[in-house]
Amino acid sequence: MPQFDVTTFLPQIIWLVISYLVLYFLMAKVALPRIGGILEERQARIDDNLDAAQSLRNESNAEAEAYEGSMAEAREQARSTIYDATQEMSADSARRHEELGERLSGELKSAEQRIAEAKLEAVTGIQDAAASVAAQATERLIGIKPGEEAVARAISDAFNTSVKESG
Repeated sequence: MPQFDVTTFLPQIIWLVISYLVLYFLMAKVALPRIGGILEERQARIDDNLDAAQSLRNESNAEAEAYEGSMAEAREQARSTIYDATQEMSADSARRHEELGERLSGELKSAEQRIAEAKLEAVTGIQDAAASVAAQATERLIGIKPGEEAVARAISDAFNTSVKESG
């Protein structure tokens, strides 16, 4: 093996040193600065991305807070609108209830008046019929035709007496 030949050790060591120096020079002056530049560029890009991400996070937090604020405001506005509508409907219902009560009260008075008129008319009709029957019965029984005023007065008195006793 030529590596173990002692006579060639010196040239091999010289070439080893030359190769080492050339490789060291290439690594120190060419390859490592490029790798260092790439690493620094990557680190700068990572730092920029982290800063941008933090900025976006802060921005999204601010937007989320603004959203929550607007939602709270919308809820409060809806609550206020519902309260106002409830109050308005309650007032409208009370007003309509009062109007209906007044209308029904008027209709009740009118109906009571009609009933009283119908009752008076019925009583008058009954009294007239009773007077006619009484006059005819008296004429048939005793043969004397009584006066209309006397019969009407007697029927009216009898009717008033029976009304007072029943009432």
